[in-house]
Amino acid sequence: MASTMSAKRDYYEILGVSKGASADEIKKAYRKVAMQFHPDRNPGDHTAEEKFKEAAEAYEILSDADKRAQYDRFGHNAFGQGRGGGGFSGGMNMEDIFSQFGDIFGDDMFGSFFSGGSHGRSSGRSRGVRGTNLRVRIKVNFEEIAKGTTKTIKVKKYIKCDTCNGSGAKDKNSSQTCRTCGGNGQVRRVQNTFLGQMQTVTTCPDCNGEGTVITNKCNVCKGEGRVYGEEMVTLEIPAGVQEGMQLSMGGKGNMGERGGGSGDLIILIEEEAHPFLHREGLNVAFDLYISFTDAVFGTQTEVPTIDGRAKIKIPVGTQSGKIFRLKGKGFPAINSREKGDQLIQVNVWTPQAVSESEKITLESLQDSENFKPKPDKNDKTFWEKIKETFS
Repeated sequence: MASTMSAKRDYYEILGVSKGASADEIKKAYRKVAMQFHPDRNPGDHTAEEKFKEAAEAYEILSDADKRAQYDRFGHNAFGQGRGGGGFSGGMNMEDIFSQFGDIFGDDMFGSFFSGGSHGRSSGRSRGVRGTNLRVRIKVNFEEIAKGTTKTIKVKKYIKCDTCNGSGAKDKNSSQTCRTCGGNGQVRRVQNTFLGQMQTVTTCPDCNGEGTVITNKCNVCKGEGRVYGEEMVTLEIPAGVQEGMQLSMGGKGNMGERGGGSGDLIILIEEEAHPFLHREGLNVAFDLYISFTDAVFGTQTEVPTIDGRAKIKIPVGTQSGKIFRLKGKGFPAINSREKGDQLIQVNVWTPQAVSESEKITLESLQDSENFKPKPDKNDKTFWEKIKETFS
C-alpha cells in the first residue's frame, strides 16, 4: 500500500468549512460541493469525479464524531498511510458514495436521480445492505512504534459467497426486476391535500430499495450473498502511534448482504511494555543506577535505547537525580517531523548493608569536609528539572 499522505488535502479545506464547524454546517457544505462536482453535471470530466470522491471521503470522516476527533488530533495519519487504493478507510467508489450519502442530496438534486441518468445509483436503488464494522486489537513494541511496521493478521468475518458471487440468487435466472417499483428501488405516491397535490418518495417495501427480487435463493448463503469465513489482512502501522489510537481500513470489515458495501476494520493500538524503558509522550525515559564510587570518580556506561544500546559518560561528582538527554532517541510524532529524546535519570545507589570494615571506613569519612552537602546555587531543583525535561 503506497503512501498518498503528501498528496492529500485537508478535509476541512475540501468542504470549505472551519475546524469548529457544526455537524449541520458540514452536511450543508458537503451537499454544496457534491452538487458542484456531481458526475451527472460534469459528464466525462474525470477531475470533477475525483473531486466528488474527495468530498465524499472528507464527509465520511467529518460526519462521524469519533473519526473526526481522531482526524483533528492526528490528521490523515489517524487512518494510516493514506486512504485510497484499498488502504486505510479508502477505496470508496461511486456505488459506496451513493449508498452511504445519497440521502443528503435530496430528491430534487438532479432529474437523473429518478430517470436513469448516467449513474445507476442515481436511480435511488440501494444495492444490498452495507456490512458492519469490525474491531481488532494490535500490539506493537517500542521499536515498531519508532519505525512503523507491517503486520498480517487473520480476520474472521463475513465474506462474499463465491457460489453466487454475492448476489444471493441461485443462478442468473433466479432474480427479476421488482414489479412494484419497476427496478427504481423507490415508490412515488401522490396525495391530495388542502394545499394541493403532494408527492412523496419512499423505499420500495418489496425489494427494500434494491430494484430486484430473488425468486430462488443461493443454497450456500441462503440469499444473503455472504458467508462467514476469514481473510488475511495486511496492516501498515505508521511510526509514532500511541496507546489507544484507532486506525481504520475502509472496506475490510464485514461484507454486506447481497452485494452491499463492506464495513470498515477498526484497529485499536496497544503498546507492549518495554523491560527497561517507559514512554513519556514522545520521550523515552530510563532510570540508570550507579554506585557511590562511580558517582564520585565518574565512569562510562551503556544504556538501552529503542533500537539498541548507547554509551554515555558520567562526569566526576555526578549527583543523584541528574538527567542526561540523548537527542532524537525518542519516538517520532505521527503527523510531523518532530521527534522526542531519550531521558536518562541518574540514581546513586545507597548500600543497604555494609561489612564491619566498610562501616569503619565510612565513619572515618563522615566528618570530612568533602562529604558534606554543598549544593551549588545554580543547581536546579527537582521541580525545575521536571519542568525542563517535559517542556
